[in-house]
Amino acid sequence: MAATPPPPSFSLHSNKPSHSHSLLRLSSNENRTFFSFNSNLRCEIKGFESHRGWTIERVSDMSKDSANSHITNPSSPFLSVSSVTSASQFPTKNAKRVVLFYCPETKVLAEKIAAQTDSIELRNISWGKFPDGFPNIFIPNAQGIRGMHVAFLASFSSPAVIFEQIPVIYALPKLFIASFTLVLPFFPTGTSERMEDEGDIATAFTLARLLSNIPISRGGPTSLVTFDIHALQERFYFGDNILPCFESGIPLLKRRLQDLPDSDNISIAFPDDGAWKRFHKQLQHFPTIVCAKVREGDQRMVRIKEGDPRGRHIVIVDDLVQSGGTLIECQKVLAAHGATKISAYVTHGIFPNKSWARFGHDNGESAFTYFWITDSCPLTVRDVMNRPPFEILSLASSISASLQI
Repeated sequence: MAATPPPPSFSLHSNKPSHSHSLLRLSSNENRTFFSFNSNLRCEIKGFESHRGWTIERVSDMSKDSANSHITNPSSPFLSVSSVTSASQFPTKNAKRVVLFYCPETKVLAEKIAAQTDSIELRNISWGKFPDGFPNIFIPNAQGIRGMHVAFLASFSSPAVIFEQIPVIYALPKLFIASFTLVLPFFPTGTSERMEDEGDIATAFTLARLLSNIPISRGGPTSLVTFDIHALQERFYFGDNILPCFESGIPLLKRRLQDLPDSDNISIAFPDDGAWKRFHKQLQHFPTIVCAKVREGDQRMVRIKEGDPRGRHIVIVDDLVQSGGTLIECQKVLAAHGATKISAYVTHGIFPNKSWARFGHDNGESAFTYFWITDSCPLTVRDVMNRPPFEILSLASSISASLQI
């Protein structure tokens, strides 16, 4: 009978030398090791007979202590364990390597995504036009991506660029790649999701059907990553050949609010019932105010439906902004009811015809202390960068994490 191999050897140490840790090792024939230490983080390590690696089976966070600790195996790289980090986010040598293509509009965001991790490699596409104006597109070294996980970072800012990018989106899955992910931070036709009169065209369904017909790669259906789609029921517009992954920019806002000097005096305002239904569960720990649009004669006015803004820093939250008229009306009514500061957050700053200028400081003090948007609309980001009260909350880390799913 073969001799039982010795248990895997590793050490445990902390970034905080003042913390003393106690280690408990079980017998090797169970092929498991438990350990715990006084920061109340408890892990179970499952070893392998080869002793060339091991995996964390379970992490139990029993306190809010954020001290980082490391488990070291001589034949493995460091693995950082934080009591505030989920096990799925641990950096490992087995991270999925992804080749990321991008369109001209999303180059800056693509570079930020690639800077998040070494597992993402940027690749260029040659975007040209024939004399008649139609696209002349070339994917260099197309054979070099065979068997690789591939993603494309799109921006559908206009019908013209949609037509330019759709041929690439349809071509990449057919290049014998392992899997294909389309990252479309802003789903642009989301507000056209229903018919109010016979003859209305729900272009949200049209675009969803167009994306649902992306060819299947060797790994299966295309994955679609998008953020804060306007109406949740639009997930049912997609067919079975695409797997939509609906992400949100709200975690970025919550982290930013924690950094404010008056973070303990924040209330969240929703401009209408739709925004409340969309976001209130993610922001349920904040006091909330709900506004509503009411008709008075021929005018539509904004009124406070519930909540009290007096003495509070109010952050108006919505999924997108176009002309900004609703946000301005909300700001006025909140200020009239005693709000001391008013800011705004939208995931998608569309601002057609440079309507963002209504919120700037160029012509005097803005009524908004902060106006946060993400970089889901690259053309807007280019226009408002370094223009108070605007601040950009980048989706780069969220997209990078989604590419590892």
